[in-house]
Amino acid sequence: MQKNDQFTVTITDYTSEGLGVGKTDGFAWFIKDTVIGDEVIAQATKVKKNYGFARVVRVVKKSPNRVTPACPIAGPCGGCQLQHMNYEAQLAYKEDRVYNNLLRIGEVNPDLLDQVFEEIVGMKEPFHYRNKAQYPISRDRNGRLIAGFYAGRTHSVVAAERCLLGVKENEFLLKTILAWMEEFHIAPYDETSGKGLVRHVLLRKGFRSGQIMVCLVINANDLPHKEELIRRLTCGIPAPAAAKHSAGEKENLKFSAESRNSIHVDSISFSVNRERNNVIMGTKIVNLHGPGYIEDSIGSIRFRISPLSFYQVNPVQTEQMYGAALEFADLKGTENVWDLYCGIGTISLFLSQKAKKVYGVEIIPEAIRDAKENAKLNGIKNAEFYTGAAEEVLPEWYEKHPKERIDVVCVDPPRKGCDEKALETILKMAPEKIVYVSCDSATLARDVKYLRAHGYELRHVRPIDNFCHTVHVEVVSLLQRLSSD
Repeated sequence: MQKNDQFTVTITDYTSEGLGVGKTDGFAWFIKDTVIGDEVIAQATKVKKNYGFARVVRVVKKSPNRVTPACPIAGPCGGCQLQHMNYEAQLAYKEDRVYNNLLRIGEVNPDLLDQVFEEIVGMKEPFHYRNKAQYPISRDRNGRLIAGFYAGRTHSVVAAERCLLGVKENEFLLKTILAWMEEFHIAPYDETSGKGLVRHVLLRKGFRSGQIMVCLVINANDLPHKEELIRRLTCGIPAPAAAKHSAGEKENLKFSAESRNSIHVDSISFSVNRERNNVIMGTKIVNLHGPGYIEDSIGSIRFRISPLSFYQVNPVQTEQMYGAALEFADLKGTENVWDLYCGIGTISLFLSQKAKKVYGVEIIPEAIRDAKENAKLNGIKNAEFYTGAAEEVLPEWYEKHPKERIDVVCVDPPRKGCDEKALETILKMAPEKIVYVSCDSATLARDVKYLRAHGYELRHVRPIDNFCHTVHVEVVSLLQRLSSD
Protein backbone atom coordinates (compact mmCIF):
# COMPACT_ATOMS: atom_id res chain seq x y z
CA MET A 1 0.00 0.00 0.00
CA GLN A 2 1.30 3.44 -0.91
CA LYS A 3 0.33 7.04 -0.16
CA ASN A 4 -2.97 8.08 -1.80
CA ASP A 5 -4.07 4.45 -2.34
CA GLN A 6 -7.72 3.84 -1.40
CA PHE A 7 -9.04 0.85 0.50
CA THR A 8 -12.07 -0.35 2.49
CA VAL A 9 -11.69 -1.00 6.20
CA THR A 10 -13.86 -1.56 9.29
CA ILE A 11 -13.05 0.35 12.47
CA THR A 12 -12.53 -1.94 15.48
CA ASP A 13 -10.70 0.15 18.10
CA TYR A 14 -9.46 3.62 19.09
CA THR A 15 -6.07 5.15 19.86
CA SER A 16 -5.46 7.33 22.92
CA GLU A 17 -5.84 10.35 20.60
CA GLY A 18 -9.32 9.24 19.49
CA LEU A 19 -8.31 8.00 16.05
CA GLY A 20 -10.21 5.01 14.74
CA VAL A 21 -8.19 1.83 14.23
CA GLY A 22 -8.83 -0.66 11.41
CA LYS A 23 -6.75 -3.41 9.85
CA THR A 24 -6.24 -4.69 6.29
CA ASP A 25 -4.35 -8.00 6.12
CA GLY A 26 -2.98 -7.36 9.61
CA PHE A 27 -1.73 -3.86 8.71
CA ALA A 28 -3.02 -1.22 11.17
CA TRP A 29 -4.58 2.01 9.94
CA PHE A 30 -5.24 5.07 12.11
CA ILE A 31 -8.13 7.12 10.73
CA LYS A 32 -9.49 10.43 12.09
CA ASP A 33 -13.24 11.05 12.53
CA THR A 34 -14.25 7.39 12.59
CA VAL A 35 -16.25 5.32 15.09
CA ILE A 36 -16.03 1.66 16.06
CA GLY A 37 -18.39 -0.16 13.71
CA ASP A 38 -17.87 2.22 10.78
CA GLU A 39 -17.01 0.68 7.43
CA VAL A 40 -15.21 3.32 5.39
CA ILE A 41 -13.39 3.88 2.15
CA ALA A 42 -10.15 5.54 3.21
CA GLN A 43 -7.19 7.10 1.45
CA ALA A 44 -3.66 6.56 2.75
CA THR A 45 -1.92 9.77 3.82
CA LYS A 46 1.20 8.30 5.42
CA VAL A 47 2.51 4.72 5.24
CA LYS A 48 5.06 3.26 7.67
CA LYS A 49 6.47 -0.26 7.91
CA ASN A 50 3.80 -1.69 10.23
CA TYR A 51 1.09 0.96 10.29
CA GLY A 52 -0.31 3.89 8.37
CA PHE A 53 -2.53 6.97 8.61
CA ALA A 54 -5.50 7.61 6.36
CA ARG A 55 -8.43 9.96 5.88
CA VAL A 56 -12.07 9.08 5.29
CA VAL A 57 -13.20 9.34 1.68
CA ARG A 58 -16.69 7.95 2.27
CA VAL A 59 -18.55 6.15 5.04
CA VAL A 60 -19.95 2.96 3.48
CA LYS A 61 -21.71 1.71 6.60
CA LYS A 62 -22.32 3.92 9.63
CA SER A 63 -21.72 2.77 13.19
CA PRO A 64 -24.84 3.06 15.39
CA ASN A 65 -22.75 5.42 17.54
CA ARG A 66 -21.93 7.82 14.69
CA VAL A 67 -23.67 11.22 14.75
CA THR A 68 -23.46 14.39 12.69
CA PRO A 69 -21.30 16.87 14.66
CA ALA A 70 -23.26 19.80 16.08
CA CYS A 71 -20.41 22.12 15.07
CA PRO A 72 -20.00 22.68 11.31
CA ILE A 73 -16.19 22.92 11.61
CA ALA A 74 -15.64 20.04 14.04
CA GLY A 75 -13.57 18.24 11.39
CA PRO A 76 -10.94 20.86 10.47
CA CYS A 77 -10.84 22.50 13.92
CA GLY A 78 -8.42 20.92 16.37
CA GLY A 79 -10.49 21.67 19.47
CA CYS A 80 -12.84 18.67 19.47
CA GLN A 81 -11.84 15.16 18.47
CA LEU A 82 -15.01 13.21 19.28
CA GLN A 83 -18.05 15.20 18.09
CA HIS A 84 -18.75 12.57 15.41
CA MET A 85 -19.40 10.07 18.23
CA ASN A 86 -22.58 10.15 20.34
CA TYR A 87 -22.04 11.22 23.93
CA GLU A 88 -22.70 7.79 25.44
CA ALA A 89 -20.01 6.32 23.18
CA GLN A 90 -17.62 9.13 24.14
CA LEU A 91 -18.06 8.28 27.82
CA ALA A 92 -17.54 4.57 27.14
CA TYR A 93 -14.36 5.33 25.17
CA LYS A 94 -12.93 7.41 28.03
CA GLU A 95 -13.95 4.90 30.68
CA ASP A 96 -12.31 2.07 28.74
CA ARG A 97 -9.13 4.08 28.26
CA VAL A 98 -8.73 4.76 31.99
CA TYR A 99 -9.50 1.13 32.85
CA ASN A 100 -7.07 -0.28 30.27
CA ASN A 101 -4.26 2.07 31.29
CA LEU A 102 -4.57 0.97 34.91
CA LEU A 103 -4.72 -2.65 33.79
CA ARG A 104 -1.80 -2.58 31.34
CA ILE A 105 0.49 0.21 32.51
CA GLY A 106 -0.46 0.12 36.18
CA GLU A 107 -0.56 -3.69 36.27
CA VAL A 108 -3.57 -3.61 38.59
CA ASN A 109 -5.13 -7.04 38.99
CA PRO A 110 -8.42 -7.12 37.01
CA ASP A 111 -10.35 -8.54 40.00
CA LEU A 112 -9.23 -5.60 42.16
CA LEU A 113 -9.78 -3.11 39.36
CA ASP A 114 -13.35 -4.31 38.85
CA GLN A 115 -14.00 -3.75 42.57
CA VAL A 116 -12.61 -0.21 42.79
CA PHE A 117 -13.47 1.16 39.35
CA GLU A 118 -16.55 3.40 39.21
CA GLU A 119 -18.74 4.51 36.32
CA ILE A 120 -17.60 7.70 34.62
CA VAL A 121 -19.37 10.90 35.67
CA GLY A 122 -20.72 12.56 32.52
CA MET A 123 -22.60 15.82 31.92
CA LYS A 124 -26.31 16.35 31.32
CA GLU A 125 -25.51 19.21 28.94
CA PRO A 126 -22.10 18.57 27.30
CA PHE A 127 -21.93 21.90 25.42
CA HIS A 128 -21.07 25.49 26.46
CA TYR A 129 -19.25 24.19 29.53
CA ARG A 130 -15.89 25.99 29.19
CA ASN A 131 -15.37 29.08 31.34
CA LYS A 132 -12.12 29.90 29.53
CA ALA A 133 -11.15 30.19 25.86
CA GLN A 134 -7.94 31.34 24.15
CA TYR A 135 -8.47 32.38 20.53
CA PRO A 136 -5.54 32.96 18.14
CA ILE A 137 -6.14 35.95 15.86
CA SER A 138 -5.23 35.72 12.18
CA ARG A 139 -6.46 36.43 8.65
CA ASP A 140 -8.18 34.01 6.31
CA ARG A 141 -7.26 33.51 2.65
CA ASN A 142 -9.33 36.56 1.70
CA GLY A 143 -7.55 38.77 4.19
CA ARG A 144 -10.48 38.91 6.59
CA LEU A 145 -9.65 39.13 10.30
CA ILE A 146 -10.66 35.95 12.11
CA ALA A 147 -10.58 34.46 15.60
CA GLY A 148 -10.68 30.72 16.03
CA PHE A 149 -8.60 27.67 16.82
CA TYR A 150 -5.66 25.89 15.27
CA ALA A 151 -6.48 23.08 12.89
CA GLY A 152 -5.20 19.73 14.17
CA ARG A 153 -1.39 19.43 14.18
CA THR A 154 -0.99 22.83 12.47
CA HIS A 155 -0.77 26.52 13.26
CA SER A 156 -3.35 27.43 10.64
CA VAL A 157 -6.29 29.19 12.27
CA VAL A 158 -9.82 27.94 11.55
CA ALA A 159 -12.40 30.71 12.11
CA ALA A 160 -14.62 29.81 15.07
CA GLU A 161 -16.08 32.88 16.72
CA ARG A 162 -19.03 30.73 17.75
CA CYS A 163 -17.55 27.73 19.59
CA LEU A 164 -20.09 25.30 21.04
CA LEU A 165 -17.83 24.45 23.96
CA GLY A 166 -17.38 28.05 25.10
CA VAL A 167 -19.92 30.40 26.64
CA LYS A 168 -22.28 32.22 24.30
CA GLU A 169 -20.97 35.67 25.24
CA ASN A 170 -17.63 34.88 23.57
CA GLU A 171 -19.08 35.45 20.12
CA PHE A 172 -20.11 39.05 20.79
CA LEU A 173 -16.81 39.84 22.53
CA LEU A 174 -14.75 38.46 19.65
CA LYS A 175 -16.78 40.28 17.00
CA THR A 176 -16.39 43.52 18.94
CA ILE A 177 -12.60 43.07 19.18
CA LEU A 178 -12.24 42.13 15.50
CA ALA A 179 -14.34 45.13 14.41
CA TRP A 180 -12.17 47.42 16.58
CA MET A 181 -9.02 45.95 14.98
CA GLU A 182 -10.45 46.41 11.50
CA GLU A 183 -11.49 49.99 12.06
CA PHE A 184 -8.16 51.07 13.55
CA HIS A 185 -6.02 48.96 11.19
CA ILE A 186 -4.55 46.86 13.97
CA ALA A 187 -2.81 43.83 12.49
CA PRO A 188 -2.89 40.30 13.86
CA TYR A 189 0.41 38.66 14.77
CA ASP A 190 2.12 36.67 12.02
CA GLU A 191 4.21 33.77 13.32
CA THR A 192 6.37 33.61 10.20
CA SER A 193 7.48 37.24 10.14
CA GLY A 194 7.14 37.97 13.85
CA LYS A 195 5.22 41.14 12.96
CA GLY A 196 1.70 42.23 13.83
CA LEU A 197 0.18 43.14 17.18
CA VAL A 198 -2.64 40.95 18.50
CA ARG A 199 -1.65 37.30 19.05
CA HIS A 200 -4.50 35.86 21.11
CA VAL A 201 -7.64 36.86 22.95
CA LEU A 202 -8.23 35.25 26.34
CA LEU A 203 -11.85 35.21 27.55
CA ARG A 204 -13.05 33.96 30.93
CA LYS A 205 -16.43 33.87 32.64
CA GLY A 206 -17.37 33.06 36.22
CA PHE A 207 -20.34 30.68 35.94
CA ARG A 208 -21.61 31.49 39.43
CA SER A 209 -20.68 35.18 39.51
CA GLY A 210 -21.41 35.95 35.85
CA GLN A 211 -18.27 38.11 35.75
CA ILE A 212 -16.36 38.33 32.45
CA MET A 213 -12.66 38.88 31.72
CA VAL A 214 -11.03 39.96 28.44
CA CYS A 215 -7.25 39.86 28.01
CA LEU A 216 -5.47 40.56 24.70
CA VAL A 217 -2.06 38.97 24.21
CA ILE A 218 0.03 41.44 22.20
CA ASN A 219 3.42 41.67 20.51
CA ALA A 220 4.21 45.12 21.97
CA ASN A 221 4.56 46.96 25.27
CA ASP A 222 1.40 49.00 24.81
CA LEU A 223 -2.00 48.73 23.14
CA PRO A 224 -3.06 51.51 20.75
CA HIS A 225 -6.63 52.87 20.79
CA LYS A 226 -7.26 51.02 24.05
CA GLU A 227 -9.72 53.64 25.31
CA GLU A 228 -12.04 52.90 22.39
CA LEU A 229 -11.74 49.14 22.94
CA ILE A 230 -12.62 49.57 26.62
CA ARG A 231 -15.61 51.74 25.70
CA ARG A 232 -16.96 49.19 23.23
CA LEU A 233 -16.49 46.21 25.54
CA THR A 234 -17.99 47.95 28.55
CA CYS A 235 -20.75 49.91 26.80
CA GLY A 236 -21.76 47.29 24.26
CA ILE A 237 -21.15 49.39 21.13
CA PRO A 238 -22.32 47.36 18.11
CA ALA A 239 -19.69 46.31 15.59
CA PRO A 240 -19.56 49.00 12.82
CA ALA A 241 -18.46 46.35 10.30
CA ALA A 242 -21.64 44.31 10.86
CA ALA A 243 -23.09 45.20 7.46
CA LYS A 244 -20.11 43.60 5.75
CA HIS A 245 -20.93 40.14 7.06
CA SER A 246 -22.57 37.59 4.79
CA ALA A 247 -26.22 36.59 4.94
CA GLY A 248 -25.17 33.30 6.51
CA GLU A 249 -24.06 35.20 9.63
CA LYS A 250 -27.41 36.90 10.30
CA GLU A 251 -28.12 34.66 13.28
CA ASN A 252 -24.73 35.56 14.79
CA LEU A 253 -25.40 39.25 14.33
CA LYS A 254 -28.84 38.88 15.87
CA PHE A 255 -27.21 37.30 18.93
CA SER A 256 -24.72 40.15 19.08
CA ALA A 257 -27.48 42.76 18.85
CA GLU A 258 -29.44 41.08 21.63
CA SER A 259 -26.37 40.64 23.82
CA ARG A 260 -24.69 44.02 23.63
CA ASN A 261 -27.06 45.46 26.23
CA SER A 262 -26.75 42.52 28.63
CA ILE A 263 -23.05 41.58 28.57
CA HIS A 264 -20.97 43.36 31.19
CA VAL A 265 -17.18 43.02 31.04
CA ASP A 266 -15.66 43.27 34.50
CA SER A 267 -11.93 43.03 33.73
CA ILE A 268 -9.93 44.15 30.66
CA SER A 269 -6.17 43.79 30.37
CA PHE A 270 -3.37 42.95 27.98
CA SER A 271 -0.49 40.51 28.27
CA VAL A 272 2.87 41.35 26.70
CA ASN A 273 4.42 38.45 24.78
CA ARG A 274 7.19 39.43 22.35
CA GLU A 275 8.83 36.01 22.24
CA ARG A 276 9.05 33.95 19.03
CA ASN A 277 7.57 30.81 20.53
CA ASN A 278 4.31 28.89 20.91
CA VAL A 279 3.61 30.04 24.48
CA ILE A 280 0.33 31.94 24.56
CA MET A 281 0.52 34.21 27.60
CA GLY A 282 3.33 36.59 28.48
CA THR A 283 4.37 37.13 32.09
CA LYS A 284 3.64 40.89 32.11
CA ILE A 285 -0.02 41.79 32.58
CA VAL A 286 -1.21 45.41 32.21
CA ASN A 287 -4.62 46.12 33.67
CA LEU A 288 -6.88 48.50 31.70
CA HIS A 289 -10.30 48.24 33.31
CA GLY A 290 -11.70 46.74 36.50
CA PRO A 291 -9.79 45.14 39.37
CA GLY A 292 -7.57 42.93 37.19
CA TYR A 293 -9.40 39.75 38.12
CA ILE A 294 -12.83 38.16 38.27
CA GLU A 295 -14.31 36.01 41.01
CA ASP A 296 -16.16 32.71 40.92
CA SER A 297 -17.06 29.96 43.36
CA ILE A 298 -16.99 26.18 43.52
CA GLY A 299 -19.33 24.92 46.18
CA SER A 300 -19.09 27.41 49.03
CA ILE A 301 -15.52 28.51 48.26
CA ARG A 302 -14.92 31.76 46.37
CA PHE A 303 -11.91 32.16 44.08
CA ARG A 304 -10.17 35.21 42.67
CA ILE A 305 -9.03 34.51 39.09
CA SER A 306 -6.42 36.62 37.28
CA PRO A 307 -5.39 36.25 33.59
CA LEU A 308 -2.52 33.90 34.53
CA SER A 309 -4.44 31.86 37.10
CA PHE A 310 -4.92 28.16 36.58
CA TYR A 311 -8.59 27.43 37.17
CA GLN A 312 -10.43 24.33 35.97
CA VAL A 313 -12.30 25.15 32.76
CA ASN A 314 -15.46 23.13 33.50
CA PRO A 315 -16.97 24.41 36.77
CA VAL A 316 -19.85 21.92 36.80
CA GLN A 317 -17.56 18.88 36.60
CA THR A 318 -14.91 20.52 38.78
CA GLU A 319 -17.40 20.51 41.62
CA GLN A 320 -17.88 16.79 40.99
CA MET A 321 -14.11 16.28 40.92
CA TYR A 322 -13.32 18.19 44.09
CA GLY A 323 -16.32 16.61 45.78
CA ALA A 324 -14.83 13.20 44.96
CA ALA A 325 -11.45 14.26 46.40
CA LEU A 326 -13.15 15.38 49.62
CA GLU A 327 -15.22 12.19 49.74
CA PHE A 328 -12.20 9.92 49.26
CA ALA A 329 -10.11 11.83 51.83
CA ASP A 330 -12.94 11.29 54.35
CA LEU A 331 -11.61 13.97 56.68
CA LYS A 332 -12.81 14.14 60.29
CA GLY A 333 -11.30 17.50 61.29
CA THR A 334 -8.15 16.18 62.96
CA GLU A 335 -6.01 15.55 59.86
CA ASN A 336 -2.97 17.34 58.46
CA VAL A 337 -3.07 17.41 54.64
CA TRP A 338 -0.55 18.22 51.88
CA ASP A 339 -1.87 19.39 48.50
CA LEU A 340 0.81 19.11 45.81
CA TYR A 341 0.56 21.09 42.55
CA CYS A 342 -2.10 23.20 44.29
CA GLY A 343 -2.50 25.99 41.69
CA ILE A 344 -4.55 28.85 43.12
CA GLY A 345 -5.53 26.70 46.08
CA THR A 346 -8.75 25.23 44.70
CA ILE A 347 -8.45 21.71 46.17
CA SER A 348 -6.52 23.00 49.22
CA LEU A 349 -9.35 25.31 50.26
CA PHE A 350 -11.93 22.64 49.54
CA LEU A 351 -10.10 20.23 51.86
CA SER A 352 -9.51 22.91 54.51
CA GLN A 353 -13.24 22.86 55.28
CA LYS A 354 -12.82 19.43 56.89
CA ALA A 355 -9.10 19.25 57.80
CA LYS A 356 -7.13 20.48 60.78
CA LYS A 357 -4.36 21.93 58.60
CA VAL A 358 -3.67 22.03 54.84
CA TYR A 359 -0.31 22.75 53.21
CA GLY A 360 -0.26 23.63 49.52
CA VAL A 361 2.69 23.87 47.13
CA GLU A 362 2.85 25.21 43.56
CA ILE A 363 5.77 26.26 41.34
CA ILE A 364 4.08 29.36 39.86
CA PRO A 365 4.50 32.39 42.21
CA GLU A 366 1.41 34.17 40.85
CA ALA A 367 -0.70 31.10 41.61
CA ILE A 368 0.51 30.99 45.22
CA ARG A 369 -0.22 34.71 45.54
CA ASP A 370 -3.76 33.98 44.34
CA ALA A 371 -4.03 31.00 46.70
CA LYS A 372 -3.18 33.18 49.69
CA GLU A 373 -5.64 35.83 48.53
CA ASN A 374 -8.31 33.16 48.09
CA ALA A 375 -7.72 31.91 51.62
CA LYS A 376 -8.20 35.46 52.93
CA LEU A 377 -11.25 35.94 50.72
CA ASN A 378 -12.91 32.94 52.36
CA GLY A 379 -11.67 33.62 55.90
CA ILE A 380 -9.71 30.36 55.88
CA LYS A 381 -6.84 30.35 58.39
CA ASN A 382 -5.83 26.69 58.41
CA ALA A 383 -4.21 26.69 54.95
CA GLU A 384 -0.52 27.49 54.38
CA PHE A 385 1.07 27.83 50.93
CA TYR A 386 4.61 27.38 49.61
CA THR A 387 6.12 28.48 46.29
CA GLY A 388 8.35 26.00 44.49
CA ALA A 389 8.53 22.62 42.79
CA ALA A 390 6.78 19.93 44.80
CA GLU A 391 9.79 17.63 44.41
CA GLU A 392 11.99 20.30 46.08
CA VAL A 393 9.68 21.90 48.66
CA LEU A 394 8.28 18.66 50.06
CA PRO A 395 11.65 17.02 50.92
CA GLU A 396 12.92 20.28 52.48
CA TRP A 397 9.78 20.60 54.58
CA TYR A 398 9.95 16.96 55.66
CA GLU A 399 13.59 17.32 56.77
CA LYS A 400 12.57 20.22 59.02
CA HIS A 401 9.42 18.51 60.35
CA PRO A 402 10.24 14.76 60.43
CA LYS A 403 7.95 14.10 63.40
CA GLU A 404 4.88 15.96 62.15
CA ARG A 405 2.21 13.49 61.14
CA ILE A 406 0.70 13.89 57.67
CA ASP A 407 -2.55 11.98 57.29
CA VAL A 408 -3.53 12.70 53.69
CA VAL A 409 -1.57 13.79 50.61
CA CYS A 410 -3.52 15.07 47.62
CA VAL A 411 -1.76 15.39 44.26
CA ASP A 412 -3.06 17.05 41.08
CA PRO A 413 0.02 16.98 38.81
CA PRO A 414 0.41 18.09 35.18
CA ARG A 415 0.12 15.50 32.39
CA LYS A 416 3.63 14.17 33.04
CA GLY A 417 2.46 12.91 36.44
CA CYS A 418 4.28 13.14 39.77
CA ASP A 419 8.02 13.59 39.98
CA GLU A 420 9.64 10.45 41.42
CA LYS A 421 11.44 12.47 44.11
CA ALA A 422 8.08 13.82 45.28
CA LEU A 423 6.68 10.27 45.36
CA GLU A 424 9.68 9.10 47.40
CA THR A 425 9.08 11.85 49.95
CA ILE A 426 5.38 11.01 50.14
CA LEU A 427 6.36 7.42 50.97
CA LYS A 428 8.68 8.66 53.75
CA MET A 429 5.84 10.76 55.18
CA ALA A 430 3.66 7.61 55.10
CA PRO A 431 0.23 9.25 54.93
CA GLU A 432 -2.76 7.01 55.52
CA LYS A 433 -4.32 8.12 52.24
CA ILE A 434 -3.18 9.50 48.90
CA VAL A 435 -5.84 11.21 46.79
CA TYR A 436 -4.60 11.37 43.20
CA VAL A 437 -6.35 13.74 40.78
CA SER A 438 -5.12 13.09 37.24
CA CYS A 439 -5.59 14.62 33.80
CA ASP A 440 -3.65 11.78 32.12
CA SER A 441 -4.59 8.23 33.02
CA ALA A 442 -1.37 6.82 31.51
CA THR A 443 0.88 8.69 33.96
CA LEU A 444 -1.65 8.03 36.72
CA ALA A 445 -1.29 4.30 36.00
CA ARG A 446 2.51 4.59 36.08
CA ASP A 447 2.44 6.31 39.48
CA VAL A 448 -0.19 3.89 40.84
CA LYS A 449 2.15 1.02 39.92
CA TYR A 450 4.98 2.70 41.86
CA LEU A 451 2.85 3.41 44.93
CA ARG A 452 1.33 -0.08 44.96
CA ALA A 453 4.85 -1.52 44.92
CA HIS A 454 5.67 0.52 48.03
CA GLY A 455 2.89 -0.29 50.46
CA TYR A 456 -0.27 1.35 49.07
CA GLU A 457 -3.38 -0.15 47.52
CA LEU A 458 -5.94 1.24 45.15
CA ARG A 459 -9.36 1.75 46.77
CA HIS A 460 -11.33 4.03 44.43
CA VAL A 461 -11.11 5.11 40.77
CA ARG A 462 -13.69 7.61 39.49
CA PRO A 463 -13.32 9.01 35.94
CA ILE A 464 -14.97 12.41 35.39
CA ASP A 465 -15.67 13.91 31.96
CA ASN A 466 -14.40 17.47 32.34
CA PHE A 467 -13.68 17.87 28.63
CA CYS A 468 -16.71 16.70 26.66
CA HIS A 469 -16.18 16.04 22.92
CA THR A 470 -12.40 15.87 23.38
CA VAL A 471 -10.17 12.88 24.17
CA HIS A 472 -9.23 14.22 27.61
CA VAL A 473 -10.61 12.83 30.86
CA GLU A 474 -9.98 13.52 34.55
CA VAL A 475 -9.68 10.76 37.14
CA VAL A 476 -9.91 10.93 40.93
CA SER A 477 -8.36 7.95 42.73
CA LEU A 478 -7.72 6.91 46.30
CA LEU A 479 -4.75 4.85 47.46
CA GLN A 480 -4.61 3.67 51.06
CA ARG A 481 -1.58 2.60 53.06
CA LEU A 482 -1.52 -1.07 53.89
CA SER A 483 -0.99 -2.14 57.47
CA SER A 484 2.69 -2.67 58.36
CA ASP A 485 1.78 -5.42 60.80
